[in-house]
Amino acid sequence: MTTALEGVAAAAITPRRDDDGSLDLGAALEIIDYLAGSGVAAICLLGTTGEFLHFGIEERARLTNFAVKRTTLPVLANVSHSTLEGAVELARQAAAGGAAALLLMPPYFFRYPQSDLEAFYLGFAEELDGGPPLVLYNIPFFSNPLETATVERLLAGGRFAGIKDSSGDWASFLELKRLRERSPFRLLVGNDVLFTRGRSAGADGVVSGVACAVPELITALDRAIRSGNAAAVERLEGALQEFLARIDPLPTPVGVREAVALRGLKTGPHAVPPGGENARRLGEFREWFPGFLAAVKKECEGV
Repeated sequence: MTTALEGVAAAAITPRRDDDGSLDLGAALEIIDYLAGSGVAAICLLGTTGEFLHFGIEERARLTNFAVKRTTLPVLANVSHSTLEGAVELARQAAAGGAAALLLMPPYFFRYPQSDLEAFYLGFAEELDGGPPLVLYNIPFFSNPLETATVERLLAGGRFAGIKDSSGDWASFLELKRLRERSPFRLLVGNDVLFTRGRSAGADGVVSGVACAVPELITALDRAIRSGNAAAVERLEGALQEFLARIDPLPTPVGVREAVALRGLKTGPHAVPPGGENARRLGEFREWFPGFLAAVKKECEGV
């Protein structure tokens, strides 16, 4: 299996143009440069943090293609789509563009039984015979949930290299961990709230939205976990949970986008302009984040 499915992969935001909300490729490549120099092991494009559903197939393929050319880091591409045909087309283009691995969540919006989800994944794998590793992407907040029994059957077939579990549910993670003990596969934490517990329990890595906003924190925390530095883990985990507490009341991924913008990078407008209570929360976040970032950078030194 590939090292693209190990360590910290930063889930990148996708900048949008101010005039029409389309992909801002120049700004996106600047974010690729920023992440490439941040110490992360890989970059994940067009996932939930990357708001893939706001962009067409051509835009998504174009970003993946240019990102692969821009960096020496492995690029993971989310190829999720509401249809099998769309997912296959995205996957073919991402594979041709040089993506190191392909992530696929269940079809979103409409509800489907597990038997349909299994058929969806098997049909996808059949169409993508060969090429980059295929990774299941479980994110029940925004799509159909993948039950453990379905995951077990799909992984047993050998067509999928592992799973990115974004459920944020510890019991679900433990089920996957037990499943991996019987039949090895790559197990990635996909929800930052469980990163420390999951990585400490043996997860191969994380696909982290926070790593786009504060890569210093997630990479230092990963080092502390792997080296057994319990005191540093406790301190940095506290900082991670503090950041999450600030962004969780906001719609996904507004807080991460704001943090990236506050670091001086161009992000473009939010897909839905925050109003009312969220506008107030954003104002508070903008005042709080610079001081938090400075403290975190200092805390991460030497870890």
